[in-house]
Amino acid sequence: MLCGSAFAQTAAKAESRDMELVGYHDLQGRSAYQPLVHRQGGRWIAYIGHHGGLSRNPLSGAEEPNGTSILDVTDPKSPRYLAHVPGEAGKDEAGGAQMVQVCDGSELPKGDKSKVYLLRSYGDTAHEIWDVADPAKPALLTTVVAKLEGTHKSWWECDTGIAFLVSGVEGWRARRHPQVYDLSDPAKPVLVRNFGLPGHEPGASGPVPSTLHGPVSTGAKHNRVYFAYGANSRGVLQIVDREKLLNGPKEPTPENLVYPQVSRLDFPPQFGAHTTFPVLGMEIAEFAKDKDARKRDFVVVTGETFRNECQEARQMVIFVDVTDETRPVGVSSWAAPEKSGAFCSRGGRFGTHSSNESFAPVYYKRIMFFAHFNAGVRALDIRDPFRPREIAYYVPAVTARTEKRCVGKGAEERCKIAIQTNNVEVDERGYIYAVDRANTGMHILRLTGAAREAMK
Repeated sequence: MLCGSAFAQTAAKAESRDMELVGYHDLQGRSAYQPLVHRQGGRWIAYIGHHGGLSRNPLSGAEEPNGTSILDVTDPKSPRYLAHVPGEAGKDEAGGAQMVQVCDGSELPKGDKSKVYLLRSYGDTAHEIWDVADPAKPALLTTVVAKLEGTHKSWWECDTGIAFLVSGVEGWRARRHPQVYDLSDPAKPVLVRNFGLPGHEPGASGPVPSTLHGPVSTGAKHNRVYFAYGANSRGVLQIVDREKLLNGPKEPTPENLVYPQVSRLDFPPQFGAHTTFPVLGMEIAEFAKDKDARKRDFVVVTGETFRNECQEARQMVIFVDVTDETRPVGVSSWAAPEKSGAFCSRGGRFGTHSSNESFAPVYYKRIMFFAHFNAGVRALDIRDPFRPREIAYYVPAVTARTEKRCVGKGAEERCKIAIQTNNVEVDERGYIYAVDRANTGMHILRLTGAAREAMK
């Protein structure tokens, strides 16, 4: 087996354009998945979901299965680690606690106004709710559902309490499909229904459709849920009428599963749908003088790269015009050019993974951020979704904790050390949070220079 040095195979220092590092934390060397930053009183608290693994927690002195990291990022220059909540034992997606969602009890219809609640997955087997009113002392409140065969990236509406969970229920044919729960009273979860694509349900036959990766809901006001199926291939964007999903017939028959569907867009086999983020009511300057269709609705679909060193079809960002929801159409695409950094030869994955999912006004409808594995974080000006334009990037430096990534087997195996920016999120202050799959930690960033013009 060959394993070269980090400096021979990746950049010896961070690479950037109009994006700079503000703060950093190594997250105890844990493989990180989903970051979410929540304002709690006068503080800003970061909740980080982790892939499975095992690492020492200096706060407890114990080796703990990767779970949820909780940090105070009020001062983004000096993030402070508050607590680690262990997850399920196991490696990669078979353990850990990858997903995090946070709601204030004061916003939930039946919540305790003195509490803050963390909804998280527990490995591949359960969803839990924790009391994190004191983020340094998280306490388990309840298990929403257990004995599952899969979990992943869920969504929780804080104003209604409705949660769209990614679960694998026994008897269903898909390892991951939607479950809808009423968590308006987090201490008393109520199952609303199980859901999925026709062919996911018990008793169906034929090929199993692509499994769910995650939903994004626009809540009761806009009455839509955007489901992403098939993260890496056979991607599907499903647009669902939220009211019909909650109140329509719930028996999992093919007819009932289609009933709340507004439309479904099946991508060619090589394109995945990891994240489906709605960008609605876009007023596009190019169309300002047009009589019709000056305002448009879009869903930004991001596929996930699976294999190292470009050993598969390239995953990318696809902008889908859903102004006519019954006839969604792709209008543009984007991915970082490989030759701009010789990324296929750097090691690890190269290609998109995910986008930010925050509706924070500081960036919404203007700039989106994409985790691009060994190409770091990429910022796009999306004010004209027909012509998305990269305006900034930041590729973090590897550290002593960065884990190698390999291709081949046996005598043919070769390994390289490369950054693997996995997920990215923003807060309402405009800070950007990038976390790394290869144990490098969390980078807190901000835009600089000309890139800030797109924020206006």
